[in-house]
Amino acid sequence: ENQLQEANHRRKESSEEYKLIQASVATLKIEKLTVQRQLFEAANWLDRWKVRGQTRGISSTALRLTEFSIEDLETATCGFSESFKIGYESYGSSLYKGEMSNRTVMIKKLHQNNLQAQQEFQEEVEVVGRLQHKHILSLIGMCDEAHALVYEYTPTNLESHLSHKTNSYSMSWKSRTRIISEIANALLFLHTSRPEKLLHGNLSPENIVLDSQLCSKLCNFRFSKLVNEETFRCRSFRQYSEPSSNGHYLFIDPEFLQTGDLTAKSDIYSFGMIILWLITGSRAAGLANEVRRAVSGSNLVSVLDASAGEWSGFVAKRLADLGLRCCDSNSADRPVISLVMVKELEQLSMLEDRTVPSSFLCPILKEIMHDPQLAADGFTYEGEALRGWFKNGRETSPMTNLKLDHLDLTPNHSIRLAIQDWLCNP
Repeated sequence: ENQLQEANHRRKESSEEYKLIQASVATLKIEKLTVQRQLFEAANWLDRWKVRGQTRGISSTALRLTEFSIEDLETATCGFSESFKIGYESYGSSLYKGEMSNRTVMIKKLHQNNLQAQQEFQEEVEVVGRLQHKHILSLIGMCDEAHALVYEYTPTNLESHLSHKTNSYSMSWKSRTRIISEIANALLFLHTSRPEKLLHGNLSPENIVLDSQLCSKLCNFRFSKLVNEETFRCRSFRQYSEPSSNGHYLFIDPEFLQTGDLTAKSDIYSFGMIILWLITGSRAAGLANEVRRAVSGSNLVSVLDASAGEWSGFVAKRLADLGLRCCDSNSADRPVISLVMVKELEQLSMLEDRTVPSSFLCPILKEIMHDPQLAADGFTYEGEALRGWFKNGRETSPMTNLKLDHLDLTPNHSIRLAIQDWLCNP
């Protein structure tokens, strides 16, 4: 009887406290996020203004690029020797590894007799040459005579590394989560650029390179013509409409394949599929549907890539939900990359290094709550876990083992916002 009275008293106190906290915290949270977004946009605009300047030409001086001679490139590659060639790209361009100024570089030599390649050369210099971001491959210099571009060298890409082509060990779930946050960071930089937004348009594991520290960088942009404020037209999109043998088509927005129009939501779709690929290790057709079924059936662990180690259930669920939202078949329902999203992703990879407040942990799962729900006993649980508790025929409190007055659940917005704030502000 004493336990029952104590539980009822606790429930009343929690209910009153919940209403007060919910109202105040929600208001403060909205104001805080608004200020953070405004500060970030202002800082990003200032950086863009400094880097891009006022001109639109492709002068290497204006773009702060080193201008190399064809002799410099021939020396670095032994006359563009086949033994220095490391790959190919679009329109017949060849990739070489070379040594210049005591550093290893990648030289991209475009086909000089290809009109499309010449146009790509100019666009690549003008666009990529102006980008300065730690998660975008740096363009070091150019050689107009040879139609060649000199990039920083990276030893591998995400596709090769994860498929064990270049390493004898697998990538941990924490590293995968960190890389997801890095990709989001780069996309945020592009999509919020001024005076006009930039798109990647060609996001896939092959076009995400890794340096020696496994830091990811975006490369191989698909250049497109601006149609309006939100839409770009890709001149040769038909070449991407046929499924490739390595499953590259899996990461391409279906709407883009139909129309040739690129939008920021096209990048979001590719980002979502990369998330699902990283957490499952699968390139299977229908991957999104497979993950969606696993999530709805509370069996996400069945599709997670076991080679990444023992996943944090909270992190895996967060990533799966984000990936599914990003690759929604309706582009209007896909989220936009935001500062809040990037900061939360950054913290997900570091959860094990931080002490988690006990109020953020589900009493049943002992993990951070993704969907905190307040029960009749005054305690907050992970919604999915408590519904599973009820589904098994139980009508008692998981904490007190006393019969609950009712089985209704109330979303605990104050706890959810507190968790989000904790994730975004280490």
